[in-house]
Amino acid sequence: MENMRAIILAAGEGTRMKSKLPKVLHKVLGRSMVGHVMVAAKGAGAEQVCVVVGHKAEEVKAAIGEGVSFALQEQQLGTGHAVMQADLFIQGEGDVLVLFGDTPLITEATLQKLIAFHKAQNHGVTVLSAIVEDPTGYGRIIRDEQGNFIKSVEHKDASEEERQVREINSGMYCFKAKALKEALQNITNHNVQGEYYLPDTLQAIRSKGLTVNALVAEDPQDILGVNSRVQLAEASAIMQKRINHKHMEEGVTILDPAQTYIYPDVQIGIDTILYPGTVLEGHTVIGEDCIIGPNTRIVNSHLHDKVEIEYSVVLDSKIGNHSHIGPYAYIRPNCSIGEHVKIGDFVEVKNATIGNHTKASHLTYIGDADIGNHINFGCGTVVVNYDGEKKHRTIIEDHAFIGCNTNLISPVTVKQGAYTAAGSTITEDVPENALGIARVRQMNKLEWKKKK
Repeated sequence: MENMRAIILAAGEGTRMKSKLPKVLHKVLGRSMVGHVMVAAKGAGAEQVCVVVGHKAEEVKAAIGEGVSFALQEQQLGTGHAVMQADLFIQGEGDVLVLFGDTPLITEATLQKLIAFHKAQNHGVTVLSAIVEDPTGYGRIIRDEQGNFIKSVEHKDASEEERQVREINSGMYCFKAKALKEALQNITNHNVQGEYYLPDTLQAIRSKGLTVNALVAEDPQDILGVNSRVQLAEASAIMQKRINHKHMEEGVTILDPAQTYIYPDVQIGIDTILYPGTVLEGHTVIGEDCIIGPNTRIVNSHLHDKVEIEYSVVLDSKIGNHSHIGPYAYIRPNCSIGEHVKIGDFVEVKNATIGNHTKASHLTYIGDADIGNHINFGCGTVVVNYDGEKKHRTIIEDHAFIGCNTNLISPVTVKQGAYTAAGSTITEDVPENALGIARVRQMNKLEWKKKK
């Protein structure tokens, strides 16, 4: 959308949240509420975004980061006053969206329709409205018998007849920039609250001979605002349902959508199956024909095809084709796990590379290590990577065999084809095809119990 800008109002304290965190930074499926609105606005064509901040402004700005501009509303004197603080941003030609930072369910598609309708009809301002079952407390959109927009009236100011109207004003608009700028100069705070209300700009714009209209959102949930923890949970449930539905439409099987949580940026290949209790976070990418869960959390990780993970946690790592993780495995950040790998129950892997066809079937810790192909870890193996001051790295080359209850004291190398005997504490490199034994020879004390 050429020369389209967006102003996002995010200055309020949100006292009903009862939180030290600014309201707009509360998250819905891993992304802040204001973050969801920013994504929708940019997706709809907003080339520039200005966020109006107020309560804990520096914290909000730090959380949002770069790529947007900010305006400060030191005193919260109404929505019109908030937009006034972005006066410099409104300069020039083009159109301006005005959105709220606490409406995380607004979608790119709905904003695109609003913008297209606004431009096609050449309106001075277009309101985004919705038809709801219970409009109590909302401003009403009043139309004439032909359906033409007449006005937006606040609930408290509406007549009994007007209060029966179920079309409500969402508070989101698409303005001609020049019309908005001029209208903001003509609204007043002559009301009980002493505040400047953005809806007052509608009549100001009409008085200049420009047209005003309202576009009804197809899904009224798009405009839902969040003012409490209860509403935050409700918004999260709606978002969860939308995201899960999208993935199922694209070929993913979700056995219980109510117990599956997928963040907005996650990608999943076709014919992957998600069991209940699966949580997929961040920028996770999952290939085709995978089986994930039950009760599995995966964060910012890349799984290739035909990977199976059950009852496990995977963080910031890569897993190759046909590998099996779990149950009860813990893959910590910066791991690269190859193909046809088995990481079994109560195995922890951290900052390690693991080659193809390697197995660590149970009760093993592999940290700060480079592990080759076709290696077998016996139960109870520990890579002892920390000397109390520094981390050290262990190298295990292809076709090695690590016996049960082996301690590998880093830095150490087990060469290709070498073995370590069960119960050994390996402090020196094991040569190629050798057997490393590091334990005391067994001695049996006969009749020891009687002497004791």
